[in-house]
Amino acid sequence: MFNLEGKVCVITGGAGSLGMAAARLLHEQGARLALIDLDLPALETVAQAAFGAVPAEVLCLAADVSDETQVRAAIARTVEHFGGIDVLFSNAGNFGTVAPIDDYPTEVFDSVLAVHVRGAFLMSKYAVPHMAKGSSIVFTSSVAATRGDPGVYAYITAKHALTGLMRVLSKDLAPRGIRVNAIAPGPIGNDFQQRVEDGLGAEIGRDGTEFFNEMIPMGRHGTAQEIAASVLYLASAQSGFTTGHLLMADGGMSV
Repeated sequence: MFNLEGKVCVITGGAGSLGMAAARLLHEQGARLALIDLDLPALETVAQAAFGAVPAEVLCLAADVSDETQVRAAIARTVEHFGGIDVLFSNAGNFGTVAPIDDYPTEVFDSVLAVHVRGAFLMSKYAVPHMAKGSSIVFTSSVAATRGDPGVYAYITAKHALTGLMRVLSKDLAPRGIRVNAIAPGPIGNDFQQRVEDGLGAEIGRDGTEFFNEMIPMGRHGTAQEIAASVLYLASAQSGFTTGHLLMADGGMSV
């Protein structure tokens, strides 16, 4: 149903739980993968654990997605190895911190926007020339793109901006038959989310995990595998008439 046989899928943030869950699911559907992360040894270790042995059709690459030279090189290496790109899953992200505006570190704000927004822009800029009609771009946004919470200046701003970038890109690429969408996960049970909840908990003076669970109508965090299923849908031909869409995968948190 979600056949990706032979398709080349580029995934940034490949060493994270969502990146690797998507990698495994897309690979099960026949995709060939270029996995990109900052730390190549860590990426290779995670890939080894996920696949048992890194398959020949999985290419691991190191790149900082906010660095134009490194992005250009990673895309060139992918195209050299596989011949083209069919799916871009721009998933790399960082959280920053939680703090009042007068204490919020400017360098942290800049870093978060660089990874989420500049990173998605650069990955798209250099991948698109190698993508044909029927290709798909998926951004990892967040339920944070629909909210405003005290002190979460960098992350929430970046996710709002990323949704805007997705919508502009979807209009630009629609005549070329390339779809562009974003997923908006709610809280996921992983290390990234735990760091978020620890920071928020310290700011609001209560357990951050309980705080989020109370806001989610389904009463629990999602799993990386559940979010990866949404990525698969948007990457495949099953979403062939869907573009410019922010797919909420948040347990009803945004309702």
